[in-house]
Amino acid sequence: MVTAQSRQKSYADLKRKHVEFEVGDHVALPPSLSRVHNVFHVSQLRKYVSDPSHVLSYKTLGLQEDLSFNERPVKILDRKDKVLRNKTISLVKVMWRNNVVEEATWELELDMLQQYSELFQ
Repeated sequence: MVTAQSRQKSYADLKRKHVEFEVGDHVALPPSLSRVHNVFHVSQLRKYVSDPSHVLSYKTLGLQEDLSFNERPVKILDRKDKVLRNKTISLVKVMWRNNVVEEATWELELDMLQQYSELFQ
């Protein structure tokens, strides 16, 4: 196991760049995230090179005051029954607004029917 970890570390080290940040260095965030906590783990930061022609484009997410986000389902893509030991659970694959098909999730059909009956018309 130690050998595998050592090999993984050597591969990761090849791609790792040493970057140093100082207090006052700027990192670009879209205005919609201005209320998110402004402290990040250093591994998530990238050096920002100032460029006056650089214009950030972003899509408004519709965050509420408490920074929560209400997502709405768009349509049901698929259905399946999951068989457990002593019962069967009906699931539906749901495509959500502002997401692509690859990010669709499997949800309990009963819950979706209760909350979003219009999807089952």
